[in-house]
Amino acid sequence: VQLQASGGGLVQAGGSLRLSCAASSRTFSSYPMGWFRQAPGTEREFVATISRGSGSTTMYADSVKGRFTISRDNAENTVSLQMNNLQPEDSAVYFCARSRIQYTTPTAPRVFDVWGQGTLVTVSS
Repeated sequence: VQLQASGGGLVQAGGSLRLSCAASSRTFSSYPMGWFRQAPGTEREFVATISRGSGSTTMYADSVKGRFTISRDNAENTVSLQMNNLQPEDSAVYFCARSRIQYTTPTAPRVFDVWGQGTLVTVSS
């Protein structure tokens, strides 16, 4: 399976971006999906995850709650991250990933075994 992330760019503080991740797998709906980010000199950190199937369960990092929304479209094999009220501290490379554990909504990067290539988000102050 391959994941292709897109939608990053340069935005002013307070602005919005929508990231998308397209998956090549026909079993896309069977796995939880997540978004992570990594700023220069820092470790990769959890942003949001969504459960398998209908995506009825979502998890968010405290730093993005109320501003970011994760969603999935199983018909299109895509997972999206709507990011509103972006702040300079949100600047990072954002990665989508597939969890290797199907029946939870994990947040730890080590649980995810398939990663996209990353898309850069830069928020200017």
